[in-house]
Amino acid sequence: MSDNAQPQNIDTISQLLKLSGSQYRLYDMGRLVTKVPKELFEKVELNQVPYPTPSQGHAFIAIAFWQKQSAQPYLWLLKLPLDERGLLNQGARNHFIAIIVEALGADLTQEASKKQEDILSSNPYLFTPAQYKLASLNSKIKVDLKQPASEYLSPFLSYISGDLGWDNWQAVGVQGITDFTARIKQDNNSELLCKVFNNLPEEVLLPLCGALENESLDVNLIDIILTRLTTQLQNTAQLATQTENEEEPSQQIAQHLLRALAGSIQHKHVIEFIDSLLQQAYVSPDLLITLSGRCWSVLADNTRLMAYFEHLVSSNDIPLFTSIFKDLVAIPTIRPVVFQCMRAPNRSPALAQAIGQLFNQA
Repeated sequence: MSDNAQPQNIDTISQLLKLSGSQYRLYDMGRLVTKVPKELFEKVELNQVPYPTPSQGHAFIAIAFWQKQSAQPYLWLLKLPLDERGLLNQGARNHFIAIIVEALGADLTQEASKKQEDILSSNPYLFTPAQYKLASLNSKIKVDLKQPASEYLSPFLSYISGDLGWDNWQAVGVQGITDFTARIKQDNNSELLCKVFNNLPEEVLLPLCGALENESLDVNLIDIILTRLTTQLQNTAQLATQTENEEEPSQQIAQHLLRALAGSIQHKHVIEFIDSLLQQAYVSPDLLITLSGRCWSVLADNTRLMAYFEHLVSSNDIPLFTSIFKDLVAIPTIRPVVFQCMRAPNRSPALAQAIGQLFNQA
């Protein structure tokens, strides 16, 4: 492949990676950190299917790639715009390819010169994820490539052994937590976590939940999280009747516990819990935000989504309703269910009014 022929011969990022001789893995970084099958991404690039998990009108994608002679992967973190149907913006994708080809040519893993680094660093389609997401991504890549965990895993394993005392968490780092959760199905890690989960203080529990959201958990760990979440919500309700000042941290713990279940959202125990939650008289806006942002796939059900929208509109926060409505309607699996709810004859006057206001704004 000659350098002069590259721009017109390379039509997709997938093709660029294959022609460079690279092996690669793809991960979605928008809502959760999850693998993207290569075959699916190729269809997305050809606009044969919409991007399945859009976030803020974009596809957030991590591409780890490497040459056979080197197991050390390079990383692209891409933020590519989508149209209103969720299809990839072809012009932006082509622009990204042109920038890469201009800087690196055929060898994507070459050592970049200062000029090449300047071209690459000015690439408008690169983004920097939140630190906790980057930690989860690094952990997942190491597991997928069968590489050892970071040096931060050992202090976390020492901590959850319980020998150090639950208050001595200062040596625990986010990378160690994500290294552990990425290996939750190895070395009896799930069983170990089940034993100590209810001992963990908030300083460890919250980042742990943020890491667990990217993993599919076994039923024992799911049930332990659900039990603690149920207790936390009961405590929150009691605090709300006493003093508003104490409700916020308690609610934050509940929100994170729900997040921890995001990667296991299709498990029947989690679905039963969410159905029960949506049948309650009140669901906090924080939990509603977590449901749509992290647990969106459970809302691909007419009855469940209608109950969700009724809770959302009862919060009397029109900007929040508008933001979440627009977010959900952009998700391909949720979009048709949203339209069914919009037309449902049993929707409340408040929901009908909120939907009307939304379209009046448009």
